[in-house]
Amino acid sequence: MSNKARDYISPFFKRAIELAKTYSQATGVDCFVINSKGHRLSPEGFIKSEACCSACNKMSKISGIDLNCRQSHLYGAYQSERFGGSYMYFCPVSLLHWSSPLMEEGLMSGALIAGPALIIEPDELIDELKTKYKSKLPEGEGFKNALNEIPIITTERAKALSEMLFISASYLTEGELSDLVSKKETMDQQSQISEYIQYIKRMETSDIEISQYPIEKERELLHLIQVGDSQNARRILNEILGVIFFSSGGNFDVIKARVLELLVLLSRAAVEGGADSAQIFGMNFNYLKEINNYNSIEGIAGWLSRVIVRFADLVFDLRDVKHADAIFQAIQYINKNYAEKVSLDEVAGAVYLSPAYFSKIFKEEMKCNFNTYLNRNRIEKSKNLLLNSKFSLVEIAGMVGYEDQSYFTKVFKKIAGLSPGKYREKRGRIDRENSEIH
Repeated sequence: MSNKARDYISPFFKRAIELAKTYSQATGVDCFVINSKGHRLSPEGFIKSEACCSACNKMSKISGIDLNCRQSHLYGAYQSERFGGSYMYFCPVSLLHWSSPLMEEGLMSGALIAGPALIIEPDELIDELKTKYKSKLPEGEGFKNALNEIPIITTERAKALSEMLFISASYLTEGELSDLVSKKETMDQQSQISEYIQYIKRMETSDIEISQYPIEKERELLHLIQVGDSQNARRILNEILGVIFFSSGGNFDVIKARVLELLVLLSRAAVEGGADSAQIFGMNFNYLKEINNYNSIEGIAGWLSRVIVRFADLVFDLRDVKHADAIFQAIQYINKNYAEKVSLDEVAGAVYLSPAYFSKIFKEEMKCNFNTYLNRNRIEKSKNLLLNSKFSLVEIAGMVGYEDQSYFTKVFKKIAGLSPGKYREKRGRIDRENSEIH
């Protein structure tokens, strides 16, 4: 692709960029536009930096941590499409963002992304990042100063801002414009399908028998989806569509029925390849409704081709990001509710995952199981409370989520290496000695 074609920004995206600028000025929160590959757009062309956010760029330079927030924002965009138009998520440095999809011809062509914002104090976030990246962040005030430039908002305001972004995106989508690249892709696809139909006709006039449906091509297509090869998958799809269009005799109802069968098979192949089943089948539900919007062979072929790219992208590109986002939200949930009864099923439900799958990825990401992490979290909270002599051990146990003081003592001793009473006595002695020295 030439530089000129690569830097082309359609009128639709130019209006989106202007809308993002207006949103930023009205809310005081940064807002920008990404395309379907996660690249941030500007009126001059693609911004090629992997880190879309100015905040991430700054903190990446200060910390030396390699941040790739492009995939995080693309994941947020896909999730906003899945969940009906808006979604809040966290980037690699745990900053809050929210997104809304930009729809063209029934499919997401990009998204409005707003953020970053903080819902916790900078010092708390720095402590979490030290744990997350298993290394010390740079000493000095540089990193903290960068965080101090980011607005701190309540969850209620974040939800309101997310809803406002969705309303803005919905307004923009009305009267959508097709860009030149989409038109070229449609023309290329129709050319490939026509060439394959002509090939079939030539074979039909020879002695070679033509199968009614290319089942081997279908198997090849499903395999390509499973391995995330969207380019070759689209090529094979065009050959299959050529057979379908040729054998249907122009009956559009027959074509639509065959396309529906393909859609179901493709979604299953994506799940088998590693994509999240809930996300794929949730998108599939919307696609099954969208197919009725098309009444031409060209329209339905172009639409299915874009669906294939979406499924292939979801097989590998966003799986790790999806896990990181779910785990971070789970940790936030635990930090907020550790004093209550917190179960694995409850937290899994809060991040829209099955308990079994959540348990598996939590252990992979955190290097310990859910209950171990929850207990460690509660014991760390209890250590601060033990330094306050006005609270009894029974009270402290209840304040960190344990109904039974003896069980609290047992867990504390296992994690801290001594009983809560001994810890309180030891810390008190150290604090007195330090006070006498000073």
